[in-house]
Amino acid sequence: MKRAIVLLAGFAMAGTVSLAAGGSSVSGQYVEARTAEVFTGGCIMGSEAETMGKQAVLAWKIDRGSVNGVSVDGLSVVAALAGDVNLGLHEIGGGTATVRSVLYVDERANPVQRMALVSLANDMTKRIGTIVQVQPAPITFTDAGQSIHVATSNIALDVTKEINHDPTCGALQWFTPLAATDHAHMGQTDQNAFTGSALGTKWSDANKRSAFFGTFSR
Repeated sequence: MKRAIVLLAGFAMAGTVSLAAGGSSVSGQYVEARTAEVFTGGCIMGSEAETMGKQAVLAWKIDRGSVNGVSVDGLSVVAALAGDVNLGLHEIGGGTATVRSVLYVDERANPVQRMALVSLANDMTKRIGTIVQVQPAPITFTDAGQSIHVATSNIALDVTKEINHDPTCGALQWFTPLAATDHAHMGQTDQNAFTGSALGTKWSDANKRSAFFGTFSR
């Protein structure tokens, strides 16, 4: 247990280092899905804003680059986030969520690369909150052209790159991505599930217009 606490503390320290330090430069793909619609009508948003949208899965696949001088070519990192309120509530005039997160870092990465991946996730989104667990794990991040599939321990995410923009009930885009992106588009979430125990909550929230996908670079 003591070793685990020390290891997590090391990862947390890595997360406080900005990508700007060490001349970092990374680029790759990004996808996220929440437990609330990002494109919907006011009637649905009004019912979801206070009670849903507290959880999300975020995933990065690095094509090439380095973080603080550490190469992370081809590696991935996935985050599960849980807040006390809707993660995007501040965007529609509410308070800012207090967030706890679990990070899954690519098992192919060595210890230094794993710390770099934690730093990357922390720097790309200021919504990462308190990291309660960092776990090396096998990560699948596959872009099949019209869809994106992400899987790792306790997480399954499938996003279709097209959504129905039917303006029924005055539908519009309510939120922006939780992480920094170069280009982001809304997607249809076919599967969004977290079954871990570290966050004190689990979810399975499918078939919603609740996803973003795109590219990132720093």
